[in-house]
Amino acid sequence: MSLPRRVAIITGAAEGIGRAVARRLARDGYDLGLFDLPRAAPRLADLADTVQREHGAKVTLVQGDVTREKDERGGLYAMIANAGVAVNMPLHETPTSELDRMLDHAVRQMLAQGTGGRLVGAASHAAYCAGKFGVRALTQCAAMDYGKHGITANAYAPGAIETALLDNLDAYHTAKSGEKRGSWARWVRREARGVGGGRANWDVRDVAKLVSWLVSDEAAFVTVIVDGGMVFD
Repeated sequence: MSLPRRVAIITGAAEGIGRAVARRLARDGYDLGLFDLPRAAPRLADLADTVQREHGAKVTLVQGDVTREKDERGGLYAMIANAGVAVNMPLHETPTSELDRMLDHAVRQMLAQGTGGRLVGAASHAAYCAGKFGVRALTQCAAMDYGKHGITANAYAPGAIETALLDNLDAYHTAKSGEKRGSWARWVRREARGVGGGRANWDVRDVAKLVSWLVSDEAAFVTVIVDGGMVFD
């Protein structure tokens, strides 16, 4: 008798880091709950088709209240709170209360199952976004509260990853400064050369590999915020 496949919920899954994480976890054998904004529905559906075809993953697409979804596929094991928000772009299309309910639902389900789990969030540095910096504090609190239940809490602060979000930030900063479009992104990439092995162009798959490890059994003793060496704290 085969064991039920573990389930991972991923927010912001339609593109960028979230999409790469979904594809990696499907390859690792997870079934998926994929969450994104309604306007991302075509890209989310394309992702679902891809992971089902390539890895046989069972997928639920969520564009509303995830707490209403009855999960028949197996135990919820990982919650990847990836949805990205740039400092100049409030995520007004999705109320923060919705994301709060999703996290609350995930923790409550993991506690009820009694089999442990993984919470992984996307953080950043204070100079980038105070809201994302708050994820770092939330991660530490969650690690303390839920560790005794076998639930680990970790976060990643990816920095200058080649995504549409980086392009959007470049457009915002160059519009404010009057500099040529692309100059801000080039500056960020130059700064990134000083960390993470000296590479300037980090790929979404680098973050996906990290998340793959953080949700694995091998990372059961780990609670950390990973940022490629940008800040040592």
